[in-house]
Amino acid sequence: MKKEMIVASSLCVCFDQQTVLDGVDFKVRQGEVFALLGGNGAGKSTALKTFLGTVSPSSGSANVLGISVDKEIDHIRSKVAYLPESVMLYGHLTGVENIAYFLSLADITRSEHEIEQALLRVALQKNSWHRAMSNYSKGMRQKTAIALALLRDAPVLFLDEPTSGLDPNAIDEFNQLITTLALDGSTVFMVTHDVYGACQIAHRIGLLNKGKIVGMFERGDNSHIDTEEVHAAFSARNKR
Repeated sequence: MKKEMIVASSLCVCFDQQTVLDGVDFKVRQGEVFALLGGNGAGKSTALKTFLGTVSPSSGSANVLGISVDKEIDHIRSKVAYLPESVMLYGHLTGVENIAYFLSLADITRSEHEIEQALLRVALQKNSWHRAMSNYSKGMRQKTAIALALLRDAPVLFLDEPTSGLDPNAIDEFNQLITTLALDGSTVFMVTHDVYGACQIAHRIGLLNKGKIVGMFERGDNSHIDTEEVHAAFSARNKR
């Protein structure tokens, strides 16, 4: 049995007497890609913020690496990586320099060779490693951020709308990268409204609507989750 890395148990979050998450339950095991899918206002971002410790549960629990987010959030943050929809890196620094700088903030020392090996692993073009970040596309910035996560040995990746704004080729490259990381043992939690992309890479999809999990979809061995089935459920819920 693989270790449970992320767990939501009867998770509720309320703001100003409004329920944003309502009794959410799911588990994400090591080496899995879990997609929380939903439209605008479904509660996806609140769920993500809860696991990152910027929002507190009103009831129930949220655990990462077996630790409650209410107890040791600083320890959790030191062990996970978060990729926002727009990755914030320094435009005047190169890819290698950005990684070295952010590693130094975490008191982690890596050689330039180790940094370059991580960039090679995420398939960032070699001719861009020593170019200013201001010349990078969004997809290239994402790869740099994932290389940084690998060098931090972060076992869990939290992704916020990771394919938003990417062109089709960049999306394919990103999906392949996430699939490879999961095969290597990384755990990936992503929030998205992209039905097709979620079905391509996720082991399981939780469909969130008005703060509740209204559907759970799982792929079989060596196959993708049925896109048509998920799309039909997604469309039906968002019409209500």
